[in-house]
Amino acid sequence: MSAGVAIDPRAKAVESVKKITTVATLPEITSKIIATVEDPRSSAAQLHKIVSHDPALVVRILKVVNSSFYGLPGQINSIERAIVMLGLNAVKNIAVAASLGQLFRGTKLCDGFTMKDLWTHCVAVAVASRELAKKVKPALADEAFLAGMIHDTGMLVSLQLWPEAMKSVCEKAKKSTQSFCEIEEAAVGTNHQAMGGVLAATWKFPAGCQAVAAYHHDVNSAPADQRTLVAIVAAADVICCQTKHGFNLTAAHETIESLGVSDIIPADAVQAVSEKLDTLLADAANLTA
Repeated sequence: MSAGVAIDPRAKAVESVKKITTVATLPEITSKIIATVEDPRSSAAQLHKIVSHDPALVVRILKVVNSSFYGLPGQINSIERAIVMLGLNAVKNIAVAASLGQLFRGTKLCDGFTMKDLWTHCVAVAVASRELAKKVKPALADEAFLAGMIHDTGMLVSLQLWPEAMKSVCEKAKKSTQSFCEIEEAAVGTNHQAMGGVLAATWKFPAGCQAVAAYHHDVNSAPADQRTLVAIVAAADVICCQTKHGFNLTAAHETIESLGVSDIIPADAVQAVSEKLDTLLADAANLTA
């Protein structure tokens, strides 16, 4: 970008998301599941009817419901019972994980990182976010997991539109103390936060997930009613970057202190999640396999 040109990252993001099709459209069954779960009038029976049309998703849900990640008692062999036991939001998360995992394939980001590493990071942030939420605001645990999983999906748009420029961004981020978002804006006129916010809206994700995607590197600019959720995911992002779980350049120079969320995220919660993260990720392996 030339010096002196005013950049509106969000306007550029809106324009950019319109140009792509592969990333901008979720599989139909995933979209139906999200719409059903977000409709307060929906029931477990309606969700079961949708899920049953995808045998692979049924198998995945049964595998997850019987894994240590959810820690439910006894063996569950019925998809109807699995939906009741897990809850609609957890089933939605499994469906989204199945869909998104297919999108993070192929492209090399830069030396040392692939798209799979970016997905590994998103999963780690999802797991860490869920655990942090349990300690900070348990009612947000399922939404925190989903928000963590999609927090960096804006990168998918940038990598599809400007693969070479984004490789340069990643290489520069390895050596620079500048924030990843600033490096992105200088290179392509927008950043993965702005892209993620637009993409999450396009996918019709809940408002909280949209806010997380758009503000996880700028928590105090988030809408006041979503700040707790954004703070949880931002803290989880920093934890996972510091512990080098997958692609770790986006928050490489951030700290829990620099986020300005000490009023929401206590230090002992951060330490507990950091120490337990490897075990949590092992428990979550079936969710994203």
